[in-house]
Amino acid sequence: MADENTNNGSLEGAAPAFAAGGDAGENSAAFAPGKRGSLPRTSATKMAEQLREQVAALLKTEVEELGNVGTPDGDWALVTANKLDEKRLLELYSTVSGIEILDEDEPGDILVFPELTFDFLSSNNCLPLVWDSEKAVLAIANPYDAGRIAMLWKNMFFLDARFVLARRAYIERYISSLYDNAGTDSENGKDSDSEQALRDLAREAPIVRLVNDIFNRAQEMFASDIHVEPAETEVLIRFRIDGLLQTVMRPPKSQYAAIASRIKLLAGMNIAERRLPQDGRIELAGATPIDVRVSTVPCMHGESIVLRLLQKDSAIFDLDKVGLLPDNRAALESMFNMPHGMILVVGPTGSGKTTTLYCIMAVLNADYRKIITIEDPVEYQMEGLTQIHVKSQIGLTFASGLRAIVRQDPDVILVGEIRDRETAEIAIHAALTGHLVLSTLHTNDAAGAVTRLVEMGVEGFLISSSLLGIVSQRLVRRICPKCGGTGKSVEEPGRRCRNCMGSGYRGRIAIFELMQINDELRAAINAHKDTTELTAIARRHGMRTLREDGDLKVAQHLTTESEVTRVCMLDLENI
Repeated sequence: MADENTNNGSLEGAAPAFAAGGDAGENSAAFAPGKRGSLPRTSATKMAEQLREQVAALLKTEVEELGNVGTPDGDWALVTANKLDEKRLLELYSTVSGIEILDEDEPGDILVFPELTFDFLSSNNCLPLVWDSEKAVLAIANPYDAGRIAMLWKNMFFLDARFVLARRAYIERYISSLYDNAGTDSENGKDSDSEQALRDLAREAPIVRLVNDIFNRAQEMFASDIHVEPAETEVLIRFRIDGLLQTVMRPPKSQYAAIASRIKLLAGMNIAERRLPQDGRIELAGATPIDVRVSTVPCMHGESIVLRLLQKDSAIFDLDKVGLLPDNRAALESMFNMPHGMILVVGPTGSGKTTTLYCIMAVLNADYRKIITIEDPVEYQMEGLTQIHVKSQIGLTFASGLRAIVRQDPDVILVGEIRDRETAEIAIHAALTGHLVLSTLHTNDAAGAVTRLVEMGVEGFLISSSLLGIVSQRLVRRICPKCGGTGKSVEEPGRRCRNCMGSGYRGRIAIFELMQINDELRAAINAHKDTTELTAIARRHGMRTLREDGDLKVAQHLTTESEVTRVCMLDLENI
C-alpha cells in the first residue's frame, strides 16, 4: 500500500531498491520482490527464434510447421487451441527473455498512473505496477514489444521502464478496473436490451479471456462455487473456498453486462432475459473435467450469478479420505453391507452429504448390483449407476420417480432428499421389501432425523423397523500440510504459504456423528421418545457427538478447535 505522504505507486512490504542496484533517490518508491522488473537480454528477433525452437521441442514438431509462432498472435493461437497453457507460455517467455514472471498471488495495491488512458494501455497491452521519480515497472503479456514500450515510456514520462511478465487476463482486468472511464458503460451495452448486442459483447476477446480467467483461477484455488454479484459501481467476483467466500476480483460495472452475457451464452441460457431466474449448465474441458451448474436471480443492480463447480472425476469418491475414524468406518460399512434397510445422511446444505453418499456408492458399485439414483439435480455422474434427474414441471418428482424405480428390480436406491411424507413412505416401504435405500435429510443431528420423519407423518414403527443407521456430518477446514497452519511459507521466509494462500487451511475434512439403530433405540422410537433421550441411548452404546469427533481430529492435528466450534452447535449444558 502506498505511503499516505508520497504520491507514487509503491507497494507495502517492498524491498528498498531495484534489482539493478543503485540508489533511486531519497523519495523513490520501494519495489516489492518479484515486481522490480528487468529488460530483455536479447532482441525480439532472437527471442522469437529461441521460442520457436523451444515450442517445437515441447510439441514434438518441426520448427517449420509452427507457422507464425514467435509473434504475439501466433503464440496466443497456441493457447486458444489448448496446445500450450498460458502459464507454460509465460515460462518460455521468461526463459528466452530473462524477464521475471509476476507473482500474482502476492497481494499489493496497484494505483492509477497519472496521465495514462485506457486506450493507450489497451493498445500496448501493458500495466504500470510501481514507479518512482526515475523508474517504472510494467507488466506485459509478451516480451516482443518491450523495447518499443520502454522507448515510449522514456519519451513520454522520462522514466526508465523495467518489465515483468503477466497473463493477458490479469493485465486487462486491472486496465479495465483502474483506467476504464464511466463513459464506456453505454458503449459496453450496460443498458442495451438487444440480444444481438449482448451476444456481440459476450464474444469480445477481452471478455472471453476474463471469463476464462475466472474459471481457471477458480479451479486453481479449488473453489466449489463462483459468485458474480453486481453492485452499484463495481462487480464482485467471489469464490467459495473450503466453505468460506473470498473476494478475488472487482471488475468495473461497465463490464458486468458482457460478463453476464458470456456466462449465459456458455450455459445455454436466454441472455436477453434479466427479469426471471434461470438455470443452465457448462462443461469445462481439461485434465480434470468440470461440470458447472449456473443459476441466475434478478437483484437490485442486475442479476446475481452463482456457478457450482462439480468434478466429474469419480476418483474423488474415496471413503478413506472423507474423515471417518476407524470405528465409525467399520460401523458404516456394516450398515451399507446389509441387504436391505435405510441409511440416512443428515446435515445442513453444503455439509458434504452427497459426497459421502457417492463414496458409499463407489464401494457398492459392482456388476452384480443394480443401483438407481433419483436426484435434484444429479450432481455427480458415476459409471455403472442409473441416474435420474427430477423434473417436477412434467410430473417427475421424487415420489413418482421412486414408485417407478422399485419396479426396475434395483438392489440399491439412492434418493437425493426426502422432502415430504409421500417420498418418505415409499422409501421406507422399499427398504422393508428387500432394497438398500440411502437418502438425506436436513436436520442438525442424527437423532433429529427421527423427529423430522415423525413430523412428516411417518409412523414410528415404520421408522424403527426400516432404519439401519443415521450419519450426521459437518465439514471443517483441514490444516495446511505445507505450513502447518501458520499461513507462512517455509521455503520463502516473509511470504505467505502458496498452498493455502496464507489462510493456514487447505481442503476440508468431515466430522461425524454416527447413530446405529439397535433394539433399545427401536423401542425408544416406537415409544415416541424425544431427540435428547434418543441421543443419550445412542451415546451409551458408543456414539460420539459431532463435537467429540471434532475434538479427536483436533488432537490428531487435522483441524483446529476454532473450526470445530464454528461448525458445531454448542451443547446446552455448556452455555
